[in-house]
Amino acid sequence: MEQARPSSPADRLGGADRVPIAPAGAGGAGAPARVEALGEDRALLADERSATAPGRAGGIPVRLSDRGGVERQELRATPGFYARSWRRFRQDRVAMTALVLMAVIALFVLAAPLISRWTGFDPYENHLSAKLTAPLTDGYVLGADGNGRDVLTRLAYGGQVSLMIAVLSTFATLFIGGAVGLLAGYGGGKVDVVLMRLVDVLLSIPGLPLLILVASLYRPGPVGLALVLAVISWMGIARVVRGEVLRLRHVEYVEAARLVGATPGRIALRHVLPNVAPLLVVFASLAIPGLILTEAALSFLGFGVQVPLPSWGNMLGEAQRFFRTNPGNILIPGLMIYVTSLALFLIGSGLRDAFDPRLGD
Repeated sequence: MEQARPSSPADRLGGADRVPIAPAGAGGAGAPARVEALGEDRALLADERSATAPGRAGGIPVRLSDRGGVERQELRATPGFYARSWRRFRQDRVAMTALVLMAVIALFVLAAPLISRWTGFDPYENHLSAKLTAPLTDGYVLGADGNGRDVLTRLAYGGQVSLMIAVLSTFATLFIGGAVGLLAGYGGGKVDVVLMRLVDVLLSIPGLPLLILVASLYRPGPVGLALVLAVISWMGIARVVRGEVLRLRHVEYVEAARLVGATPGRIALRHVLPNVAPLLVVFASLAIPGLILTEAALSFLGFGVQVPLPSWGNMLGEAQRFFRTNPGNILIPGLMIYVTSLALFLIGSGLRDAFDPRLGD
């Protein structure tokens, strides 16, 4: 005896469409029940169709009501701007090599106290009897300078001073130039005109002669020298930030924030400035090597960091008197300046390419 196969709502609906429903009053007490059952089957069929409607996550059918949540989950799983930029940066072998090299240099200068304890020499301590001692002699790993001071110890401490001046000056430059550029670009009108004319006037003044003039009037310490460098260096980044802000002030999300009643200050700080941040990062990575070279040039000329405080620049200036007899005393700090500047420049170039949205992954 054949068993009855359970029917789906679609099968029942098909059969119901073929079986006429008895009209009311034609022997039909079951007619209302038949109509009610037909309505329930159609409701079940609608539920089945909605459960398998388009809108899937990983091949699993989802209801139409869940499609918004699935799209939000997919957006969260998509890498953000900085994640994509870091992935592109890691694929740049030259930039990654420069980053590792810069990390080694940073560890070297940060370990200056440990190096001094290991060598047994103080960076300010003179030993005139050991003047110009050759490398690997009497505990002098890289030799001694004209006053008998250990070159390795002074190289580590001098790196701290040179890098501190460059980094502090860069942050001060970004703060001053970024603030002026943001104010001029977003404020517009007379504010923009006045600030940009001030920038044009300051850009017309040559920087190095001005630095020499300031240093001849008074001898600033490392922090003062960093601030002086920032005061004469902020105009370039101010013009760059202003141009980027002029472009961003009319994009859709800024207009939307303006329409919902956000204040100009909130728009500038919360919506415009974060989108200028990649530009500032690239500028900083490219400005630090230039400031290292500027500090080295000033110290070499005697207008920068003053002896006995070591820096790579004044180590070069002191060693020039003994270039013929001890060329290593010039080559060692010069090589550190060159390698550090080159590594930072390559890192900056890699960041510039990584932050470029026109480049694919």
